[in-house]
Amino acid sequence: MDLLAQVQAGFQGIDADAAAKQQALKSLQKWLTDAEFAAYRPQLEWLVQQQQWAGLLDRFYQILPFGTGGRRGAVGIGPNRMNLWTLGASVQGHCEYLKEKFSGGQALSVALAYDVRQFEDKRKNYNPALPNPVLHLSSKGLAQYAAGIYAANGIQPIILPPGSQRYLATPELSFIIRHLKAHGGLNISASHNPPDDNGGKFYDERGGQPVPPDDQIMADLVEQVTTIKTLAFDEALHAGKVRLLDEAPHMGYIELCRKQSLLPPPRFDESQVVFTPLHGVGGMTAREVLEQQGFRVTPVAEQSTPDGQFTNVTQAPNPEVPASMDRAEKLAQSIQAYIVLSTDPDADRIGCMVPAGAASAPWRYVTGNEIAILLTHFKLSKLIEQGRLPDSPIVVKTDVTTSLVTRIAHHFGAQVVENLLVGFKYIADVIWHLEQNGNYEDVRGRPEDFIIGVEESHGILVTPHIRDKDAAGAALLLAELALDQKRQGKSVAGYLDHIYREFGYCRNDLANIAFSGIEGKQHMARMLDGLRAKPLTEIGGLKVTGFEDLRDEGGRFGPLKGATDAASRNVLVFRLGDHGRITLRPSGTEPKAKAYVEVCSPPRRDLPAAVQEMQQLAKRLSDDFLEKALAIVGLKPPGKQ
Repeated sequence: MDLLAQVQAGFQGIDADAAAKQQALKSLQKWLTDAEFAAYRPQLEWLVQQQQWAGLLDRFYQILPFGTGGRRGAVGIGPNRMNLWTLGASVQGHCEYLKEKFSGGQALSVALAYDVRQFEDKRKNYNPALPNPVLHLSSKGLAQYAAGIYAANGIQPIILPPGSQRYLATPELSFIIRHLKAHGGLNISASHNPPDDNGGKFYDERGGQPVPPDDQIMADLVEQVTTIKTLAFDEALHAGKVRLLDEAPHMGYIELCRKQSLLPPPRFDESQVVFTPLHGVGGMTAREVLEQQGFRVTPVAEQSTPDGQFTNVTQAPNPEVPASMDRAEKLAQSIQAYIVLSTDPDADRIGCMVPAGAASAPWRYVTGNEIAILLTHFKLSKLIEQGRLPDSPIVVKTDVTTSLVTRIAHHFGAQVVENLLVGFKYIADVIWHLEQNGNYEDVRGRPEDFIIGVEESHGILVTPHIRDKDAAGAALLLAELALDQKRQGKSVAGYLDHIYREFGYCRNDLANIAFSGIEGKQHMARMLDGLRAKPLTEIGGLKVTGFEDLRDEGGRFGPLKGATDAASRNVLVFRLGDHGRITLRPSGTEPKAKAYVEVCSPPRRDLPAAVQEMQQLAKRLSDDFLEKALAIVGLKPPGKQ
């Protein structure tokens, strides 16, 4: 029996859609016979010998989805994995998109960035004794491969020199695109994903990720790619087809971040900041900004070296995970620092811990929503205090970010854009509309009126000259907030509690719904279909007073602009009167979903009582919602099996 016949027989025992099996066989046949995939065959033959039927089906039943900004997922073999072929097809499609968009015959250029990742098969999916073309594949190697494709298509890639020891953070790429007037960008990174993941995320000439309908146009062109034009990176370099980055753009980025300062520089003896880049690139952005601004920064030494395996990080290299900062917390406690700051691998997300003043829990983890609350209040209050608040101040947030940001902004007389879909590209799009038209919907102003953009997943932007979230600017303002409180004999924790007493306490919890494999995607679709067809009328004892399907073309977002728009708008909102809301958003690429639960209290002097009440209410709502949502597909939450 030949290999394909063995796989076909093996697929019979898997409970999956017949069309998915047929597509997997078709793709697998191509990878087993076409010359361009010859290097992968030893591993593929081994997977067949090991009867890894489910794994083969998952690798080959589809091409890794080109989402709203690019492709991201596990590195590996097959069209449903990140590798040179899936990246190359994406880049070739991007080339076609750029030539179509800028059709005037002008010389085109694209800026490229990459992080510290390198595939070492930590999941042990492949045979280490056999050749493996994806083993040791790094973000840098992927970026240089992409640069060769751009060069082969007559588009000049802009990239760090081959021998450079530096990396480029996501926000720095956004700045460089605008600074050098490039026509687009590509970022090779999987942000805070596990070590074996990687991705390619594309940027437009504005320095942001494309939004509908532009992202759909690019996705369609990627899907049409049949041939990838390639040129070896070294050959492109020697032929003068590659532009190498010097230090000038980096220095411009650092200076821009420093200009966002709200306080005079600290004296050396009054500042003590502990910082960790979690083995990523943040030491080349956030730490550099802090040090140049005069802050005394003590790094977490064992996490400061670039390391794509994130060797010394607990759980995940993600500021959204408190355990990732355990070493930083220990160091901060030992030297009596007044703030801990961290950045994720591509340095767009910011993490924070502050002294709590309690013997049992001396340090307090600051959530992404709380960072948004703190910096919105701090920046607006300081600008007013200094007489620098613009005439039409604008605060921008995504829909699932805490409503407390809106309360604070309105208190200070700022306009608020708060109805945005999840994704920082929508915040960037608001700034572009202000730049082009002087308004976004009913909010009027110019980019210079932009105060801050925030999202719950630890994303902050404090300048309109960058069009993606930026941990460096956020790190500077958080360090200044802590310093400002210290100078007054107060604390950041006390500052946050004062905000809660004045504006009310909002509890924002995130409940994850995870499935697995192809069956998981089917469960996910059925669950969403069920909730759409018959929306819940009661959750946790509270009446659902409003239900909104953001895909509804008669709703606030209007007609769908394509498949990418439909994916972004695959969101259901359950409103619970004045008590709060639950927003369900499935992943566009993985069989999982996030349920954002928010409950808010009115302003109360008795903060501990308000906190306890909102925590209990949020848990009750979350537990009941998960149970009812999973019941639609005949499942129960973990622990209730």
